[in-house]
Amino acid sequence: MAKKKLTKEVYLKWYEDMLFWRKFEDMSSALYIQQKIRGFLHLYNGQEAVLAGALLAMEEGDKMITAYRNHVQPIGLGVDPRKIMAELMGKVDGTSRGKGGSMHMFSKEHHFYGGHGIVGGQIPLGAGLAFADKYKDDKNVTLCYMGDGAVRQGAFHETMNLAMLWNLPVVFIIENNGYAMGTSVERTANHTDIYKLGLGYEMPCKPVEGMDPKVVYEEMQEAIDRARDGGGPTLLEIRTYRYKGHSMSDAQHYRTKDEVAEYQKIDPIITVKDVITKKKWATEEEIAEIDQRVKDLVQECVDFGEQSPFPDASELWKHIYVQEDYPFITE
Repeated sequence: MAKKKLTKEVYLKWYEDMLFWRKFEDMSSALYIQQKIRGFLHLYNGQEAVLAGALLAMEEGDKMITAYRNHVQPIGLGVDPRKIMAELMGKVDGTSRGKGGSMHMFSKEHHFYGGHGIVGGQIPLGAGLAFADKYKDDKNVTLCYMGDGAVRQGAFHETMNLAMLWNLPVVFIIENNGYAMGTSVERTANHTDIYKLGLGYEMPCKPVEGMDPKVVYEEMQEAIDRARDGGGPTLLEIRTYRYKGHSMSDAQHYRTKDEVAEYQKIDPIITVKDVITKKKWATEEEIAEIDQRVKDLVQECVDFGEQSPFPDASELWKHIYVQEDYPFITE
């Protein structure tokens, strides 16, 4: 498929989307501190270009699956952000009626298959989604995301092997943000070029600059096209950075403020805004209007979440799988 033109409209959408994702996460952080969001909370701040670039390369019917840093991906795929906020708050109007919370977003309607709390647990599932599409002869592609720490799981290697053996239409994306929780790549392996793990399975693989959605888009388009055309899987190591800790409980003793500040100089939102400004695709007033729209929508999400009730106790007995004729139970 021919590459899409990176037009004014694309860049303005990237700017508004990424800014909204960032502000949505910032608000989630504030609500967590107020104890209106409980449990764990893993923020995506800094990694927005990885999602923005991928979304442009995807087609209707393509699927996405990831780990537990998973609030903005379903929003990008079309899920109502108000429902995402309600789910974060554990409210009944959330995407999973308040039962999933931060780590388990899901929307079959929008082809988003989680939100998985087990490190690396989503990797074989991503291959399974791709296997289903191949079996049904659908021309869809699955994007399977993981962190740099997840590649140390045995399931990663088992999946790489089967994905190549069965020539599955899947793109495996390692979002290498430098730290598996609080442990750097240098401390977990004798190699730092994680993408080279694909070489052992003769899988096409490469590193990708992950702070610019333009670069991410171009590499994702190539990998998705290969998968859709029957060329099989690709492993991309997208090198990005998270500005927040692994989760809200992370004291971040493993890195310096100066290190974070250096990466903030290449913030993907600033990068995109600079292109818009340089090409005179929007005036300062038009940028201000986008900023205000984002601010208003974030507040709308908060208000929706606040006004939604907590689930009734009876919800515990709903949406539970029960096999009526299970053979080993007798009355």
